Amino acid sequence: MTRKVPSDRKTAMIAALAGGWVADAASLGLHWLYDSQRILEVGGQSPEFLPPRADYFKGGFGYFAHDGKQSGDISHYGAATGVLSDSLLASEGALDVRDYQRRFRAFFGPGGQWQGYIDNPTRVTLNNLNSVEHKAIEQAQSTTTADLTDKQKRVLVQKVLPYTRRLSGDQLAAPIRRAISVTYPEPKVQEAGVYLAETIDRHLLPETGADDMQLPAISKLPPLVASYYGSDKLMEVTEAAVRVTNHNDEAVAWARCAARLLDHLFQGNSLSEALDAATPEAPDPENLNRARSGAFMDGPGAGDDFGRTCYLHEAMPVIFHILSHAESFTEAVRANILCGGDSCGRAWLIGPAMAAMHGVGGERGIPLSWLARITDAPATLTNIETLVNRTWAPKEQENDRPGCPVH
Repeated sequence: MTRKVPSDRKTAMIAALAGGWVADAASLGLHWLYDSQRILEVGGQSPEFLPPRADYFKGGFGYFAHDGKQSGDISHYGAATGVLSDSLLASEGALDVRDYQRRFRAFFGPGGQWQGYIDNPTRVTLNNLNSVEHKAIEQAQSTTTADLTDKQKRVLVQKVLPYTRRLSGDQLAAPIRRAISVTYPEPKVQEAGVYLAETIDRHLLPETGADDMQLPAISKLPPLVASYYGSDKLMEVTEAAVRVTNHNDEAVAWARCAARLLDHLFQGNSLSEALDAATPEAPDPENLNRARSGAFMDGPGAGDDFGRTCYLHEAMPVIFHILSHAESFTEAVRANILCGGDSCGRAWLIGPAMAAMHGVGGERGIPLSWLARITDAPATLTNIETLVNRTWAPKEQENDRPGCPVH
């Protein structure tokens, strides 16, 4: 069960979630530039919040992925975190995999809100969601015993899909019957539609992610950990959320490590205690322990040693190195950017961890001026406060017609 969050820890968690958005946006301008020397030439010792420009990548190895974005915008990592946050808000802090999958496809898929880079886990997940649904439809149509015309079968599928993407189990029958009755008043056709919906529902899978072990597996975790503060279900829901986009055992293990780290910091434990608790969950604890050693911070050196790419076995030691040596949120974010490579992906663990410890303002917390630079800051911060404070809006009456099922 989830523990009640003390008021002082709510403040820390709000700062932590904001820290993810700030660290991501601060890193966007030089994201995926792998040459630390070129980053230093372009950004100096204050490389944060640069507007994304292709010119920065001339003369250094990298991949410019954020054409059209502005200073203060977030990456696709932040966008995916926002999708999970919206799902948690809609479900009063509980992970609803079906709702999360629906929102993910609606946001990143055709006609969705996202305009920007699509990474491999997102692209494969979208394909898998469509494939799983198509197979479920085929199974439902092939096993129905109702005497239906081909046209009726097509129409019934069109009517039930908006509901199977949103509802499950006993929630389906009543709204399905009402939706079908608009076109087909015959009870036998309505019951055939209910059968189709329930069969599709049983064959939709919660594990729709890519066989991928990159940073998208962990970048979305901060709002989930905040929602399951101190809960004995945290590892279970972490795995469930990760397998929606990253259906890979190693990715799940690294995600358990990241979630354990954040949960300890959100509860107010020391960084050393949090790192100690997280390390045994990792597939490669030896490298994490090695990353914590040494007397001083060296972001580029950590990249040289462990790697700068999106793969978790490279990124997590770099994250542990920066967290173990940074004295402030600003220092950690700058070290992450100067390291190079997938700085935006790493930002979603570095930013929340540092902000959980140091809060907002002062010499060590998130600079107030940085908070103000996030695109759509008021809406983002309001959602964070709602999620942590659990001040849910009144639930709307269930709509019988989600997604225009009468088509």
